[in-house]
Amino acid sequence: MSESLQKYFRLLYDSLRFPIQVVNKEGKIVYVNELFTIQWGYTLSEIKEYNVFNDNALKRIGAQQIIKDAITQQKYATFDNYVDSLLINSDNATPLLRTSIFPILNNDEVLAVLLHEDQTEQVLAEEEIKKARDTGNEAERLKDTFLTVLSHELRTPLNIILGYSTIIKENLRDKFTAEERVYLDNLYSGSSRLFKSITQMLEFAQIEAGNYKMSIGSYDLCELVHNCVAVHKKNANEKKLDIKVHYPKKKIFVEMDLQCAETSINNLLENAIKFTRHGFIDVEISILEERGLATCKVKDTGIGISSQYLDHLYQPFSQEDLNIGRTFEGNGLGLALSKRYIEKMGGSILVDSIKGVGTTFTVTLPLSKNQTQAPATTVSKENFELNNILMFDDSGETHDLIKVFLGSEYEFEVHKFREYKAKMIDDRSYSLIIIDIPKNLWDQSLEMVKEIKDNDPLKRPVLVLSSEFMHDKIAQFYQAGADKFLVKPFAKIDLLTAIENIVA
Repeated sequence: MSESLQKYFRLLYDSLRFPIQVVNKEGKIVYVNELFTIQWGYTLSEIKEYNVFNDNALKRIGAQQIIKDAITQQKYATFDNYVDSLLINSDNATPLLRTSIFPILNNDEVLAVLLHEDQTEQVLAEEEIKKARDTGNEAERLKDTFLTVLSHELRTPLNIILGYSTIIKENLRDKFTAEERVYLDNLYSGSSRLFKSITQMLEFAQIEAGNYKMSIGSYDLCELVHNCVAVHKKNANEKKLDIKVHYPKKKIFVEMDLQCAETSINNLLENAIKFTRHGFIDVEISILEERGLATCKVKDTGIGISSQYLDHLYQPFSQEDLNIGRTFEGNGLGLALSKRYIEKMGGSILVDSIKGVGTTFTVTLPLSKNQTQAPATTVSKENFELNNILMFDDSGETHDLIKVFLGSEYEFEVHKFREYKAKMIDDRSYSLIIIDIPKNLWDQSLEMVKEIKDNDPLKRPVLVLSSEFMHDKIAQFYQAGADKFLVKPFAKIDLLTAIENIVA
């Protein structure tokens, strides 16, 4: 190579902070810059016998062909994460290289310039990131598995405890002494409190971790509030509280996650009843047309909230003072969850309260653009007059409980999941299908519900029972066609209300 070209290379490449070598078409190295000599430990004269096309290490990674193509076809190329055999015997740690190759033309001769970048730290960092990501994914998987197992293993037995304690409380109460009735009431209230706390803590953990997914759809707010009020009327009557409800004459469709909205309204109604000793609960639904919003107000004549505490109202595990905590049981998560649910649905929750006078909570939710709903497929009423239920229950525990809840009014045909056959859908002798979902047959249960809803000529309602509490998982069954998803444990009134609503 001429002295002028050597000088040109020195002026051009010696100041660069990357090792550079220039290779001719025979594979001989004709120039190396200063940084190459410093990092590789070789001067040009020391590697004059070296040929890149005879380097087996470069051949194994395909680098030789890339260099040849760059010279013969005069095109830019790169190859990554390799070790140059010239560096293997170096005293320093051998780096991982990324080499960029670009051709230059010197008269009629084509040369290849190899610019080397040390990628060792980047590769190691990427490996650490990958390990951290894999560890995080595994931790997330284990956490989800833990929550699923915990939910199932706690909710399923609680369903039995709450269910049978309800039956004993309703049917055998008169046979107990006054002291024994206190024991029974404490058993029921303790189980109910445990169930509610478990549900709220698991859901709050999911929300705070950012893993809570919603399924937003268009639903009638009036119908949802009506169903919620029906659930709480018994508790209100026991305290001699009147629940007044004011609905518009027309349906109001809003954009919401059905389960989250239901939970939020239930929390407000439950608090209103809990903190009201006498008076009434007033529920009002209205529309703010100009703002595209629907509102639901829950007003009570209860103990009220002090102005000093209002700023802390939605903080988790928060209660106004210790006396309230002792007098009124609860973990302080209900309002915190309701606020997060409603805001994730694009709505808001406001509070107006006077200590000793009462409290009004106002929930707003966005109106659906379409305020009409396609008419549901109607089926002759005579198809639902038979009180026969087809039920799938692997354990048998849920069937036994439901049978006690419903009494002799209903007849049951019970099967295990593996006994399900498509021809069962053609049987016209039952009016309702109940499916108790085993935790290990979630996907199969989804397919079963979809097949039933797609192929049932009578379009009979399907009621799904499960210990699963995550709303995005519940939404999968609604999308598959389920008419109602009832989360364990459920009370007798929950079951009766669900059946009444889906069969009506």
